[in-house]
Amino acid sequence: MVSAPTIRPAARRQPRPAAVRIRKTRSWSLTAITTLMLIYTLLPLAWLVISASKTQDGLLSTFGLWFGGDFALIDNIGEVFTYQDGIYLRWLGNTVFYVLIGAGGATLLSALAGYGLAKFAFRGRKAVFAVILGAVAVPPTALAVPTFLLFAKMGITDTVWAVIIPSLMIPFSLYLMWVFSTDAVPDEILESARVDGAGEFRIFFSLAVPLLSPGLVTALLFNVVVTWNNLFLPLIMLKDRHLYPITLGIYTWNQQSQTVGGDVVFNLVITGSLLAIIPLIAAFLLLQRYWQSGLAVGSVKQ
Repeated sequence: MVSAPTIRPAARRQPRPAAVRIRKTRSWSLTAITTLMLIYTLLPLAWLVISASKTQDGLLSTFGLWFGGDFALIDNIGEVFTYQDGIYLRWLGNTVFYVLIGAGGATLLSALAGYGLAKFAFRGRKAVFAVILGAVAVPPTALAVPTFLLFAKMGITDTVWAVIIPSLMIPFSLYLMWVFSTDAVPDEILESARVDGAGEFRIFFSLAVPLLSPGLVTALLFNVVVTWNNLFLPLIMLKDRHLYPITLGIYTWNQQSQTVGGDVVFNLVITGSLLAIIPLIAAFLLLQRYWQSGLAVGSVKQ
């Protein structure tokens, strides 16, 4: 006997889960919020670029978010580098020097201290951790005046050391390297190197540093931004204008408009500010693949 073919009912189409519809709605809302944040972030930069292309009169007589009649960006850049005997170049060189010594030294010290705190057990470790967290919460401006009084007693105000020494200790950078060292450097590798007779400094520079490179770049970029944008500390520490960083120099140009007989150079202030942020943007673009991976450190527990 031939069995009759079995007729199966057509599969009923399942409705799309509600979670999928909710996810799509969230995606639209997230896109809208991200777009608003992007506009909020880029609008000041757009204003800076547009305003840097205007003359002094054009800044005060035209709409801020559109170009004026005369495109004066090239002329403004040339005048920035020649105004007051080219002092802007001196300020730029001072800033690069402060960043190389201050931010570079802060990154090295943070890496050494963070690695040591993460990989070595000692008494008072939790107390040190509490002090670091407390230092992260203290704004740098709150420590500027006590630092000035201390440096005045030591006689090093109005010197480059008055700017460099406070820049060597950035608590957030230390905390970042501590967290990164805990997850990025396996204890087994360190123990194997010690068994082979390697010293602690050799282990750090030969084994730990390559593993810490994303965290090092992230900490370095953070320290560079903090040092490059430092204004209040040099403002109270320095009197010699030839020692000014670029932030304080531009600030003094802006303050000239409030003094009797002072030059009003708002076009140079804006153009100088535009030129000052170009190195920071270039650094972020060149090193983005490192610091983006470093930002995720500690987000997943092994």
